[in-house]
Amino acid sequence: QVQLVESGGGLVQSGGSLRLSCAAPGRTLGNYCMGWFRQAPGKEREFVAAISWASRSTYYADSVKGRFAISRDNARNTVYLQMNSLKPEDTAVYYCAADVRYKRDSSSYDYWGQGTQVTVSS
Repeated sequence: QVQLVESGGGLVQSGGSLRLSCAAPGRTLGNYCMGWFRQAPGKEREFVAAISWASRSTYYADSVKGRFAISRDNARNTVYLQMNSLKPEDTAVYYCAADVRYKRDSSSYDYWGQGTQVTVSS
């Protein structure tokens, strides 16, 4: 079992930035491919971004391409989601996910965090 802990969410004005972090205490995240997903109230969970083991591959949802950036620091066992030019429609609970396979935008990752709330005010 892999426990994932997200942090960095909060309230930000439209056009602002936030950086989310995902850590796995006691685990080597370098062994896993990672993804970020989000779920807004009344909507289904949707894919945001994914990154392969050694950062060779990244993949983004069209809605965040050019504004968000996923990265990882395997030495720190942490994955990041830098979110710039935030919009009210980015408001959601953001979840990180891990899998030993590169699942990209599939929702079938094996491990999920509890989520962190991001609220973007207009």
